[in-house]
Amino acid sequence: PRVFLASEDSSFYEHSGVDLIGIFRAAVKNFQAGKIVQGGSTITQQVVKSLLLSSKRTYKRKMKEAILAYKLEKHLSKDEILTIYLNQIYLGSGAYGVEAAAREYFAKHASELNLAESALLAGLPKSPGVYNPYKNPELAKIRQEYVLKQLHNQNWISKKEYETALDYDLKFEPMSDPSWKVGAYYLEEVRRWALERFGEEKTYTGGLHIYTMLNKKHQKAAEEALQEGLVASTKRRGWRGALQNLSGDEFTKFTGAQKNCKSKLQKGEWIKVVVNKVIKSGARVSFANSSAWIDVQSMHWCREIDPSKAHEEVPDIRNARKVLDKGDVVWASLARKKKEKEKIWQLSLEQKPQVQGALVSFDPRSGNVKAMVGGYSFQKSQFNRATQARRQPGSAFKPIVYSAALDNGFTPASVILDAPIVYSNQDMNSTWKPQNYEREIFGPTLLRTALVKSRNLVTIRIANEIGINKVIGRAKQLGLQSDFPRDLSVSLGSASVTLMNLSRAYSTFCRGGSYIQPRLVSKVTGPWKKEIYKSEKKSKKSLSSQTAYIINYLLQQVVQDGTGWRIKALGRPVAGKTGTSDEQKDAWFMGYAPYLLTGVYVGFDDPRTMGKYETGSRAAAPIWLDYRQEVEDSYPVQEFKRPAGIVMARVDADNGLLASSSTKNSYLLPFK
Repeated sequence: PRVFLASEDSSFYEHSGVDLIGIFRAAVKNFQAGKIVQGGSTITQQVVKSLLLSSKRTYKRKMKEAILAYKLEKHLSKDEILTIYLNQIYLGSGAYGVEAAAREYFAKHASELNLAESALLAGLPKSPGVYNPYKNPELAKIRQEYVLKQLHNQNWISKKEYETALDYDLKFEPMSDPSWKVGAYYLEEVRRWALERFGEEKTYTGGLHIYTMLNKKHQKAAEEALQEGLVASTKRRGWRGALQNLSGDEFTKFTGAQKNCKSKLQKGEWIKVVVNKVIKSGARVSFANSSAWIDVQSMHWCREIDPSKAHEEVPDIRNARKVLDKGDVVWASLARKKKEKEKIWQLSLEQKPQVQGALVSFDPRSGNVKAMVGGYSFQKSQFNRATQARRQPGSAFKPIVYSAALDNGFTPASVILDAPIVYSNQDMNSTWKPQNYEREIFGPTLLRTALVKSRNLVTIRIANEIGINKVIGRAKQLGLQSDFPRDLSVSLGSASVTLMNLSRAYSTFCRGGSYIQPRLVSKVTGPWKKEIYKSEKKSKKSLSSQTAYIINYLLQQVVQDGTGWRIKALGRPVAGKTGTSDEQKDAWFMGYAPYLLTGVYVGFDDPRTMGKYETGSRAAAPIWLDYRQEVEDSYPVQEFKRPAGIVMARVDADNGLLASSSTKNSYLLPFK
């Protein structure tokens, strides 16, 4: 603790929460600078700020901070306040508290740190980003020397200790610990499960060992696929602008601080850069002690997009001055490694997404969840969109409607009229005029084609004929949990569900008629390795195997001949269905083979349109495909097994009758 006291608050044990001398000293510097540049906060005030207040620098906030700090000192001892501070202070690289920071930077526990290492950590709270030793090792060393000097000036260390610590060769490496680096959303879900099952005290202090079903290969591939897919999605909506623009002293300080830093970049790695000069063909930027170039070709996506128009309908950017200005701070990635003869790095302009998403993947035979990602960044948002976000699945709900139809007189060859429909609600004095996504009318349509091409009007007619109660009843049979609207809109996926819940429902088709409960945890043992919990497979029969097989067959046609066409690139037998809610607010792709079921969701947390054509096929399916391409080699190719009680017949694509020698277009379809 003494190194943090020397760095942050040397009179901590003397003041009553507020250091008046420190505040006066900071006020003089702020007056000289003409703005707030130094806070003069004590450790107690920092605890108050981090737990109760915003970080905005205003005199009003500083006054509140001082009052609350004084009150906090009346209720807690100095040691208790210091303990809170050391356990929650942010020290960069996602590390909160000295123990996490010790593991992150030195691969040690906090109790194992020497004076030199402790001093480096104590220098981080002032600006964790600037003094991060991985990004700016030279600045971190300068800050460490300042902390050691403060310790020596306070006579808290001897001259020999001071000199030994100064000469110590710092080596930075994170502790080998996969926890929260890969699978943060997954592990947080497990933590919540443990709290619900065992209670807070036993979970945190009971010495439990919790074994999960997480597969690192799957999880890493899922996280990368989702992140890349969300970045691609945000680029299709155009450029939101620079993170900030620096001018005058701010620009000088930013570039001056960078000159003292080293730069090490890997291909594809993102880094913040500052723009030094912009010409039509690109921008000269700097980061660390390096110069770099962002060519205008990497800015092609930075157009101003009208949400009502498709991305392709807006011309590419061909003048970098329309995108960047001098002093802009932006994200960029390494386009390719610098060649020996090149003087500067070649970077590509990047943009962090605001749109969010989720991915769930589990083995439908066992229910073991291989991967789960709940958003773009767990560090930015711990809200798990795989298990906590309820969104409208759109057409991803249709297989449930069609499974009910197959049990109520329909076959894949049934012909249904695709024509305009108008429903009036006299009580609400309103009318509903549903349309197909293409805004076209297709006339008599086979049930097979209606599902494969995701035709709304046919789906509504089917739901109307078999009855809403049977549609909702089937959804509940498959384990879906929602407040189902008792109108025909339910057939188009207007009932909000979670991705995990919808994935469980889809396992019914994959498993031949019974859904399985996804499992995150395999077992839990106590401190003496005694097993106190063991997970068991839980499934429930919901459909006949014949109905499940027919849906599987038709959903394979969705991939081969319908809205899931992008998934053909996988080159394996796969069944799947896209889903898009009204105004492209939510995009889904649910896809599976007998050995692995994967669901993907994309959408804003505050539901709003993602833009024209941001459908399940365009926004969600590529994420599904990227993930599955990384893990498919772990499984042999498998076909869906045809159960007894199914016959195959070739039918005319136009009228659903048995095909003859004169039939021009036909489909081979399964029948009960």
